[in-house]
Amino acid sequence: MMSTLFTTLVSATELQAFRGPLLLVDCRFDLADTAAGEAAYAAGHIPGAHYLHLDRDLSAAKTGRNGRHPLPDREAFAARMAALGLTPDTQVVAYDAQGSMYAARLWWMLRWLGHERVAVLDGGLAAWPGQLTNDVTARPAPSGFAAGESLVGSVDADQLQASLGKLRVIDARAPERFRGEVEPLDPKAGHIPGASNRLFRNNMAADGLRFKPAAALRAEFQALLAPFDGDQVVHQCGSGVTACHNLLAMEHAGLKGSLLYPGSWSEWSSDPARPVAIG
Repeated sequence: MMSTLFTTLVSATELQAFRGPLLLVDCRFDLADTAAGEAAYAAGHIPGAHYLHLDRDLSAAKTGRNGRHPLPDREAFAARMAALGLTPDTQVVAYDAQGSMYAARLWWMLRWLGHERVAVLDGGLAAWPGQLTNDVTARPAPSGFAAGESLVGSVDADQLQASLGKLRVIDARAPERFRGEVEPLDPKAGHIPGASNRLFRNNMAADGLRFKPAAALRAEFQALLAPFDGDQVVHQCGSGVTACHNLLAMEHAGLKGSLLYPGSWSEWSSDPARPVAIG
């Protein structure tokens, strides 16, 4: 009998009770100290978890024009996951300690490879009731996993610019960055013309760790999307990471089919020919 399928969020209780092929991935990361997540993993992680690094494993090399966290080559990423023993029947559970922002990136990327059985641990590492370990997780035998038909869609900068006004663009960055009042990371301040702002942290409950109930997320996103449907939405952020958090929240809320602009503001703002809005 096939085990339970988790495709958006999974609770710590559900994870503890899960029986079946399982791949746990620790995605902790710190943009200001790129070694911090891996060091935290070495100091203590959920037993059996492997570590994937945002820059090294979940992103490609930067060129200065392709954003701060460009997607890796799809086949190369599939090979990276095969090295962790991933099979089509494996349930993947990703977690971090940063409000699920990095775990959501892995969630989207595995769906990009065509893998449906992937969920984010709701509440992150703080929700795990068991002991942590600093034992090195044994590497499994590599699998023959290969990328299949993608379960998600994306757009590039040219496609997005040509569609402005015809889609709802949702920017996951902090409001002050969206308005162009500050820009600590990217070439220009501001936002893509016509975009709406939805800070990814607004997806979280009062504890800042767990996602709001699906019904609450659905109501909030529907108010933001109107008159567009879920499949008429493009998500972006600074570099294509926290946009995945909004994508996950919408998917969990039953609003399916929205797209990711992976290059996001860091790519858009690197091209002086792209239009910019302030305010």
